[in-house]
Amino acid sequence: MNSNQPAARFATRLAFLVAGFGVACWAPLVPFAKDRLGASDGLLGMLLLCLGLGSVIAMVFTGALSARYGSKPVIAAGGIGLAVVLPLLTLVSTPLTLALALLAFGACLGSLDVAMNVHAVEVERMEARPLMSGFHALFSVGGFFGSTLMTFLLSMQMGTLASTVPCAVLMFAAIVIAQPRLLDTTQQNDAPLFAIPRGVVLLLAALAAITFLVEGALLDWSALLITGKGLVDAARGGMGYMLFSIAMTVGRLCGDAITARVGDRMVMFWGGVVATVGFVVLLIATIPVAAMSGFLLIGLGASNVVPVLFRKAGAQRVMPSALAVAAITTTGYAGNLLGPAGVGFVANHVGLPGAFWILAALLLLVPCCARSVTSRRAISSGAS
Repeated sequence: MNSNQPAARFATRLAFLVAGFGVACWAPLVPFAKDRLGASDGLLGMLLLCLGLGSVIAMVFTGALSARYGSKPVIAAGGIGLAVVLPLLTLVSTPLTLALALLAFGACLGSLDVAMNVHAVEVERMEARPLMSGFHALFSVGGFFGSTLMTFLLSMQMGTLASTVPCAVLMFAAIVIAQPRLLDTTQQNDAPLFAIPRGVVLLLAALAAITFLVEGALLDWSALLITGKGLVDAARGGMGYMLFSIAMTVGRLCGDAITARVGDRMVMFWGGVVATVGFVVLLIATIPVAAMSGFLLIGLGASNVVPVLFRKAGAQRVMPSALAVAAITTTGYAGNLLGPAGVGFVANHVGLPGAFWILAALLLLVPCCARSVTSRRAISSGAS
C-alpha cells in the first residue's frame, strides 16, 4: 500500500489540475461564442447557465456512481470528456447546439469535481495526514495556467478551434498519465444510488454553500463594491478579487502543514474568524490599502475551510462518504452559482454594502460551527 501512495497522490493532483485548467480554458472563449452566435447578453446569460445546470445534475449522480464503482473510472471519463468537448464549444453555431455542448461540458466538469474529491478523501485517509488543501490549491493553479495559455494562444491569432486543441491534448495526456495511478476506491456494491443528506452532512453542506457563496459574490460584486465606494477606479476594480485569489491559493498551499500542526478545528475556527474580520475591514475601509487588506484576509481565512469540510465528509459515518462528498460539492457549487444572483436581489433592497454585511454574518457561522463539525461525536452520530 505504501508504494501506491506517491503515485496516487500525484494522480489526484493531476485530476485537480485538469479540472481547474479545463474550466479556465472556457472563460476566454465566451466573447468569441457570443460573436459567433450573435447572441444578446440575455441569451448568453441563459446559455452560460447550462454549464452550471449540467454540473449540478452530474454531481448528484456522480456520488452514487463513485459509491458503487469507485472514483477511478469517473475521473477518467470526466477528464477525457472535458478534453473532447472543449474544442466542440468553438464549432457549434446555434444557441441550441451551444446549450447542449455546455451541458455536456458542465456534466464532465461536475463528474470530475465530485470524483476527484472522493478520491482525495481516500488518498488522504491512506496516508493518514492532511493533503486536501494542497489538492484544492492545484485547482487554482490549473485555473491560472488554463486561462493564461488560452489567452496567449488566442492573442497569437490562431483561431478559437486551433487554440483549444493543444489545451485539450494537455488535459487528455494528464488523465492518461493519472488513470493507472488512481486508487480502486470501490466502497460498497450495495450502496444506495441516492441518499438524502442527513445529520452532520447537512451542516457540512450548508457551510460549504456559504463559503462558495462568498467566493461567487466576491467574483461578481466586489469590483462594484469598491468602485461604488470610490476606493478605486473602474480599471482597477478587479484588483480585490485578484488579491483574494492569490491569498486563497497561498493559504491552501500552506494549509496541509498548518492543519497537521493545529488540527481541523483550529483551522476552521480561526480561518472563519480571519475571513469574517476581512469582510469587516473591507466594508469599513476608507482607503484603498485597507480594502485590499480585507480581500487578503478573506482569502487567507477562507482558503482551508472547504478542504476541512471535504475531509469531514469523508470521515463521517452517517452515510456513504462518496454520497456525502457529492452533497457538499453540489451545494457548494449551487451556492457559487446562485449566490451572486441572490446578492443582487438583496442589494436592490438594502444596498450592496448591506448585502455584504449579510455575507459577513453568514460567514461567522463557520467558526461558530467549528466544534460541531469536527467533534468525534458529530462524525459518528447517526451511524447505523
